Amino acid sequence: MAQSPRYLQIKQYLNDKIQTRTWPPGFKIPTEIELSEQFSVSRMTANKAIRDLVGDGLLKRTPRLGTFVCHKKAESPLMEIRNIADEVRNRGHDYSSQIISQNSVEAKDDVALRIGVRNGTMIYFTQIVHYENGVPIQLEERWVNPDFAPQYLDQDFTAQTPNEYLVQTCPLSDIEHTVEAIIPINRITSLLEMNEGEPCLLLNRRTWSDKNLISTALLYHPGNKYKLSSRTKV
Repeated sequence: MAQSPRYLQIKQYLNDKIQTRTWPPGFKIPTEIELSEQFSVSRMTANKAIRDLVGDGLLKRTPRLGTFVCHKKAESPLMEIRNIADEVRNRGHDYSSQIISQNSVEAKDDVALRIGVRNGTMIYFTQIVHYENGVPIQLEERWVNPDFAPQYLDQDFTAQTPNEYLVQTCPLSDIEHTVEAIIPINRITSLLEMNEGEPCLLLNRRTWSDKNLISTALLYHPGNKYKLSSRTKV
């Protein structure tokens, strides 16, 4: 480190503070002037270190207020299904969940159409909030055809996620995804601890095993805490 350029030393110092959460998300970092005095460098040198971390998405400048540690967005692949609990733990974070609902319901209108049953058919429904380090990052509302997963409601979904159980019980053959940005209703914002009027990402998902349509789900993510990614070979 002693042989590296001074701006890289400052960048490494700032990065270490962020990664160890000594400076948690939302923390206001020292000013350029304070950093230049601390490291005995020019303000331009301190500015370059900060600009690099802004470009990396770790810091955010707010005019007239200062520079703050970003709330880093969780990320999920769009073109495949992964267990959200594994995603969170693979990032080195703590995963937890809260079961809001787990029961049988009548499939009506759009839900009946999406899961491929007649209107009024009894199906399974779960509503679960998934947390990363105690912060809600996804509200999962899932409807399951009991013909293909008859033991679904008997599961402890605090010990395993619905996705984990269904993948084991009904190996996936096809998935369908659509994504849209929405302003959620109050019920959703409350469960995800969002501010009124704050946008979220809504992922509509349907899954098949062989030729059987197993489940349909609505996955809500706070827009400022989550992103979806896709990578395709050409």
